[in-house]
Amino acid sequence: METILFIAHTEIDGTLAKSALDALSAATATSASLAAGLVVGLIGENTQSAANQIALCGASKFLAVNGADFSQARYASDAAASEALAKAAGATIIIAPATSRANRALPGVAQRLGGRADTHAAGLGVTDGKLSVTRWYYRQRMEAVVQRTTRPWIILVEAGSQPTWLGAAGTAVVETVAVVLPDSSKRTTVTGIRSPAADAQTIRPDADLLFVTGAGWTKKQADGQTHVKEAEEIIVGFLKKTRASLGSSKSLVDLGGEGEAVLPFLTHLNQVGQTGATPRHPKGLSTCCHGEEPHTVGWRFINERRAISLDPNCGWARGKADVLYVADAFAVMKKVNEMA
Repeated sequence: METILFIAHTEIDGTLAKSALDALSAATATSASLAAGLVVGLIGENTQSAANQIALCGASKFLAVNGADFSQARYASDAAASEALAKAAGATIIIAPATSRANRALPGVAQRLGGRADTHAAGLGVTDGKLSVTRWYYRQRMEAVVQRTTRPWIILVEAGSQPTWLGAAGTAVVETVAVVLPDSSKRTTVTGIRSPAADAQTIRPDADLLFVTGAGWTKKQADGQTHVKEAEEIIVGFLKKTRASLGSSKSLVDLGGEGEAVLPFLTHLNQVGQTGATPRHPKGLSTCCHGEEPHTVGWRFINERRAISLDPNCGWARGKADVLYVADAFAVMKKVNEMA
């Protein structure tokens, strides 16, 4: 019989992030489908608040590695804590959110335990009593379904790919798993956190809307001139008012290397598409983008897609958008900003 261990790190305030609750949803569903036991393992300075947050998730046991040494991301301490939790739970399947912190440490834990790890899992399912994991390969263009007999099997679940666990809070009884770190495992320390100002933040994974800009914003307009400064004001103004997440086509972020006018707030981190990210927002709005395959491949997980383009025959009009507005994006977005 399988034993499923859900592992998550607590946030600074001691609670669990949405990505962790997404992975917990996958863990509870998998536990029910396999008729397997579910154990929760938490890592952080103080994990009681996080345990209470998910007290009614159906876990038979709550384990935790607590202490200041485990509050910040560090491979040595995260790996040691996860290994101890896996052994204490007797886990055969370990499910965790695919955060940068977990993606860095848990594959190493699989090696220590003689198991296997799969990162960026987009789906979990059970058929004939066997667990299958779905994930994407080759720049998100090939889908694979993976089954493994090796145990323990560590599965890191991509944020936003699963429904968020929404159970009520309660009071959990947490068993502490003692982990003593040698000095050699404490050499890395976090001295501070730097983050951009709220107005400068353009990548917001939890935003309801993904706003994508294409190269058309920097091209010559009806008057034969470019209006890059005006484009910048319209786009930034929209982001400030809506708190949307900003995406971009590859062609637009590449313009800087070609010596053309660019939107200064865009980087390759904003790129959505064949060689970029595949975000999972409820809604998406594409502007000045032709909607061809390299651009739209990153939209596969967007639930509702809309686009603004002057070309009624662009890729968006060929079944890739739920609604296509054949209009000038400058004029439309100006009006939207006035109404917001």
